[in-house]
Amino acid sequence: MSRKREMLTGNAAAAWGVRLAEVDYIPAYPITPQTEIIETLAKWIDDGEMDARFATLDSEHSMITAAGAASATGVRTFAATSSQGLLYGFEMLYAVAGWRVPLVMVNVSRALSAPITLEPDHNDILAARDTGFLQFHCETCQEALDSILIAYRLAEDERVLLPIFVNMDGFHLSFTREPVEVYTREEATKFLPPYQPDHAFFRASRPMAQGVAVLGGSHYSYFKYQMHLASLNAITVYKEVAREFGDIAGRYYSTIEEFMMDDAEYVLVMTNSFSTLGKAAVKHARENRIKAGLLRLRLLRPFPEDDILESLKGRKGVAVLDQNISIGKGGILYAEIASILYNEKNRPLLISFIGGLGGKNISPEEFEYVFNQMIEACAVGKVIAPRLLYTEAEWKGIEKLKQMAGKRENSEQQKN
Repeated sequence: MSRKREMLTGNAAAAWGVRLAEVDYIPAYPITPQTEIIETLAKWIDDGEMDARFATLDSEHSMITAAGAASATGVRTFAATSSQGLLYGFEMLYAVAGWRVPLVMVNVSRALSAPITLEPDHNDILAARDTGFLQFHCETCQEALDSILIAYRLAEDERVLLPIFVNMDGFHLSFTREPVEVYTREEATKFLPPYQPDHAFFRASRPMAQGVAVLGGSHYSYFKYQMHLASLNAITVYKEVAREFGDIAGRYYSTIEEFMMDDAEYVLVMTNSFSTLGKAAVKHARENRIKAGLLRLRLLRPFPEDDILESLKGRKGVAVLDQNISIGKGGILYAEIASILYNEKNRPLLISFIGGLGGKNISPEEFEYVFNQMIEACAVGKVIAPRLLYTEAEWKGIEKLKQMAGKRENSEQQKN
C-alpha cells in the first residue's frame, strides 16, 4: 500500500497523526475549535478503524488528569484542548510535566476571554510556556500531522521524558483544508515503534511510587532543574528525531524555518499559520528590491537560542511580530528574542509589532508598514516604540460601534 494524499483540515490532519501513532488512550472534552479532532478519533474507534480506548471526561481539568495518569501507567496517550479549556486544566500541566510522562497534547489556539471570541491568537499556549511541556508550533496541516509523530518520538526518548504541546491556529488552520500526505502504517511504525516505557509504567510485580511529596527545597530544586536540563537536551534529540523523520517522510523540520534568508537584511520573526501571510509579504518586499526574509519559530520550548542567533547574525533589522500580548509588558516573543540578542556585540536593531490578536487579519499594507518602519529605524539607528497593527478603517469601525452604543467619541489621545 502506498501513501495517500487527501484534502484535510488541520484538525483532521492532527487526528491522522494520532491514528498513525497508534495511541492507546484518549480522554476527551469538547471545546471549539478542537472538537473535530476528538470527534474524528471517536468515529474511527466506533467504526473499528482504530484500536484505542476513548473516554469522555467532565472537564478539561479531569481530562488532563486522566491523560497524565494514563501516561504514567505506560500507555501512549493523547489529548486535545484549546483556549479557556487549556487554562481550566492549567493546574495539571505542572503535575503532568513533573511526573515526566510523554503525553502529547494538541492545543488549537483561540484567544482568551474577555471579551470572548472564537478566533486565534497565542496567549493561551504561551501562558503554558513555563509549565515543563515542550511546544511545537505549526504553519500547515501537513505539519500538524507530522509534528504529532515527531512529538511522541521526542517525548518518549529517555533523554527527554517531558510532555509536548503541538499547537496550531484555530479556524485559520483547524478548519482550513489543504492537501496532506498520509503515511502508510509501515512508514509510521518504522519511525514510531510501539511505546516501551522504562521510566513510568504499571506492573503489579514491580511497584513504584510516582508524584511523591518532597519537603525541603533542595530536593524540589533538584527535580525542577532536571526538568530544565531535559528540556535543553530536547534540542539535540529533536534534531536527531526530525532527521530520522525526514529520511522516511521526505520532509525535514528544523527548530526554526528560514524563508528567503540567504541575503536578508530586514527580517520578520513570526510563528504559526500567519507566517504564510508574512512569507507573501516578504516576496512582495523582494519585488520592491527590499532584502527581506522571514524567520519562523517552530520550537518555542525549548527555545532554540543558538539556531535563532545564527539565523539573525549580520542582519540590519529584525521585526518581531507577536500574535500575543503580555498585558503591561508587550509582545512575549519580542522579549524572548531581545534576551538572547542582548549580549551580542553586533546585534541587529530590534523592533516590536503586535498583530493578529483575536484573529485580526494582517493586511499586505500592514506588512509594508512594518518593513518601512524597520528600514527607517535602521537608517537613523533609533529603535521605535512597540506598535499595535491596527488600520484606520478598523479604528473608524470601532468609533462607529461606540457611537451606536452611546459612548463618547474617542479623543486623539486614545487613538494614539
